[in-house]
Amino acid sequence: MSRLQQGISKLNSLSGQSNSGLSGLSRLSSPSFGGSNGSSGGKNLEELKRQIHSKLVERLDFSRIKDLSSDAMRKDIRKVIEHLCDTENPLLNRIEREKLIEEVLDETLGFGPLEVLLKDPTISDILVNGPKKIYVERRGKLEKTDVVFRDNDHLMQIIDRIVSKIGRRVDETNPMVDARLPDGSRVNAVIAPISLDGASLSIRRFGSNPLKLEDLLNYKAFTPEIAMLLEACIKARLNVVISGGTGCGKTTLLNTLSSFIPADERVITIEDAAELQLQQEHVVRLETRPANIEGKGAVTTRDCVKNALRMRPERIIIGECRGGETLDMLQAMNTGHSGSMTTLHANTPREGLSRLETMIMMGGIELPIKAMRQQISAAVDLIIQANRLQGGPRKITSITEVNNMEQDVIIMQEIFRYRQLGIDQNGRAFGQFEATGVRPSFVPRLEQKGVKLPSNMFAERVLLRD
Repeated sequence: MSRLQQGISKLNSLSGQSNSGLSGLSRLSSPSFGGSNGSSGGKNLEELKRQIHSKLVERLDFSRIKDLSSDAMRKDIRKVIEHLCDTENPLLNRIEREKLIEEVLDETLGFGPLEVLLKDPTISDILVNGPKKIYVERRGKLEKTDVVFRDNDHLMQIIDRIVSKIGRRVDETNPMVDARLPDGSRVNAVIAPISLDGASLSIRRFGSNPLKLEDLLNYKAFTPEIAMLLEACIKARLNVVISGGTGCGKTTLLNTLSSFIPADERVITIEDAAELQLQQEHVVRLETRPANIEGKGAVTTRDCVKNALRMRPERIIIGECRGGETLDMLQAMNTGHSGSMTTLHANTPREGLSRLETMIMMGGIELPIKAMRQQISAAVDLIIQANRLQGGPRKITSITEVNNMEQDVIIMQEIFRYRQLGIDQNGRAFGQFEATGVRPSFVPRLEQKGVKLPSNMFAERVLLRD
């Protein structure tokens, strides 16, 4: 019999013993835990939860249990918690009792106080600034929550639980870490001595059901005409770069565009923290790895890109280009891996090209400026600019074609754009999507691939107003 099962049997036997209405476990409680008047007495739910959780932990050796998340184990532990609830305070009403059981289960098997936030589909970001300050983003606006951790040790326990699930660590020698939740949500944690006011935790939500094309159209992130063009570009294997600032929806857009990739193509994704959720069957997912405690064993994005080229990919998708892997990515786009995609941080399409040049130089390869720009103009076909506007709305603000070079300058032309017209009474930006009247030069390439667009699609006009 395992130690967990022994603990459960012991607790069941204890809870079944009744001596004048007082069990063995309840004798451990202080007199205030009871209550002859039929109320909760001097113990509130938080104190009761802490007491029950501590008794559960005393008797069960969780360090030896590897399958805590299984349904059977959760069901067994739930029975134990129910017995403890009845023992510690049998006079809780049904709603309080169920809430208490769920919170203790979350503390034992899940991510503690964060579970209630992770279950809320309206929350897009969770920001923990120390144990007592937790903010969330709903519909583009930050708000403070009533959720708190007991103390910094409690918060550190949850952070350790998150990062250990993917084989990473966080401690004084490695106080910053990137990780992910089981649903793909991106996690960043910073602890002392870098974080001065307690551990900091940032969670970028990616739910089990990611936003689809129809959802983004309903949110007016872009128009049907833009969606039609993007679908045509992906199917015709144009190389696409998604540019934008932090939190503007680059990864969400990359997920959406990947749904246009034909199911019979082999796709390799490379990310720092795996969050892409491609629907295709033939997908190989690679993830970078930081160095171990001895400073060895690191696997960078550049290493993954080089290795991916030996894996017979038809498309390569890099979650985000940040450094020297950019040149390898551009070369892959130029050497038979057309239809590849990546994201980068920039505020405009022109700045995006400058960022590509800078990141090529970060790889330590000294290339003349003209040679770098020739690589970029030959590799990148389309830049999609995403921005987060005042008040929270996320929009595709520009669809820009990258043409050839004239002298030392890369020529670009904007096809669609979003023009902000003002701020409404709720502080949210509003504006309109416009077609610039420019017909992209890659239209013949789309037609060669069997993709035909309406003849009037690029006529200069207003496409949609907020």
